[in-house]
Amino acid sequence: MISTPGSHQTQDDAVPTARPSGAGEPVSRPAAEPEHPAGEAGATAAEGARVVVRRRRIGLLLAVAVLAYLIDLGSKLLVVSELEGRSEPIKVIGDWMTFQVIRNGGAAFGMGQAMTVLFTAIAAGVIVVIWRIARRLYSLPWAIALGLLLGGALGNLTDRLFRSPSVLRGHVVDFISVQHFAVFNLADSAIVCGGILVVLLSFRGSNPDGTVHGAPAKKEPAEQDGGSEG
Repeated sequence: MISTPGSHQTQDDAVPTARPSGAGEPVSRPAAEPEHPAGEAGATAAEGARVVVRRRRIGLLLAVAVLAYLIDLGSKLLVVSELEGRSEPIKVIGDWMTFQVIRNGGAAFGMGQAMTVLFTAIAAGVIVVIWRIARRLYSLPWAIALGLLLGGALGNLTDRLFRSPSVLRGHVVDFISVQHFAVFNLADSAIVCGGILVVLLSFRGSNPDGTVHGAPAKKEPAEQDGGSEG
């Protein structure tokens, strides 16, 4: 296009001005850094591992409890159907250990015959306490000990709830008689074994959460370096 001297448009005006490459286009920004640092990710992974361990320990506790409960229940059903009403006890180890069915309205080993309702409430309270402890359970030996206690408590509580003479006053079936000792059942044995294991673990300083009571705290690397320099 040719412009005349009086024209307001020049040849330079007619040529479009080239824009630099990339002008007007959206500018790409570097990707934002992750909000959570690596330390928090490691802590999350560690917490997840602890949750898995706790679930396994609770599973072991329940497995031991169910096994102890079923063995106790099966033994009681068997001796009631086969041995109750017999005039003579069955000798297992001579006269030292015999089997004879006795209905016990008291606590373990025949103690406290007149306090059936109280012992029923205590057994229910023990079950609640064990379940509360299980919420922070990470120790394998503690899982076994609490499982034995739970299974034994459930076994005797079942008798108190469903056997005669009435609910909450039911008499526990005992059948293992040891000479110069009391008559007891397998639930009592589970409770005693679990209790002994708890005492041993407590003496060793072991806690249900897997920590050791009174163990020296681990020194931080900075403290160790400072001590070596001195």
